[in-house]
Amino acid sequence: QVQLVESGGGLVQEGGSLRLSCVISARGRYTTGWFRQAPGKEREFVAAIRWSGTSTRYKDPVKGRFTISKDNAKSTVYLQMNSLKPEDTALYYCAIRSDDYSIDVPGFYDRWGQGTQVTVSS
Repeated sequence: QVQLVESGGGLVQEGGSLRLSCVISARGRYTTGWFRQAPGKEREFVAAIRWSGTSTRYKDPVKGRFTISKDNAKSTVYLQMNSLKPEDTALYYCAIRSDDYSIDVPGFYDRWGQGTQVTVSS
């Protein structure tokens, strides 16, 4: 059974940091993405990493502040978030898919976690 469990969210002041973790129980190779959804807004792409770990992609507003990484031995994907801003406030989800094209499109992902809340205060 495929399962994704996110953790690491919380309340942080503007300029602070958080590290999100996504523990994945799944067989085979997969691309992993992080997405977020703020109240009243659509779910949006944040970052993604291909199985090899050598190829990543980021949403423009988080480039240079967020880093996606993975530890295949631990079946875990991380999202290190630095210099957080109030506009980063959202429910953050991790998701996986078996292929690796259009990795910034939420609709192409097959399995999703339940999300972890990130709140950045000004």
